[in-house]
Amino acid sequence: MYIAMNRFKIALGSETAFEEMWKNRDSRLDGVPGFIEFHLLRGNTTDTHTLFATHTTWESEAAFIAWTESESFKQSHARGGGNADINYVSHPEFEGFETVI
Repeated sequence: MYIAMNRFKIALGSETAFEEMWKNRDSRLDGVPGFIEFHLLRGNTTDTHTLFATHTTWESEAAFIAWTESESFKQSHARGGGNADINYVSHPEFEGFETVI
């Protein structure tokens, strides 16, 4: 199994807009070979931002990579997070994990 995560630092006051963007997003993940599940996680809040992470689980890293090279991926990322109501503190940070146990 493979877990792909993106960590986002969202400026204070933009959390609701960020969550709504993800709730209303057409991810195009349903039916993608190897896709298992998606979660949006909300983490700690500091004096400047709230930490969020997207968490997708895949049958394998190869399945995840195949999706990132697909037309479905391009279409689901066409807007590139360009929501004017959301202030990002920094660019998202990607982390990929292969299941050991």
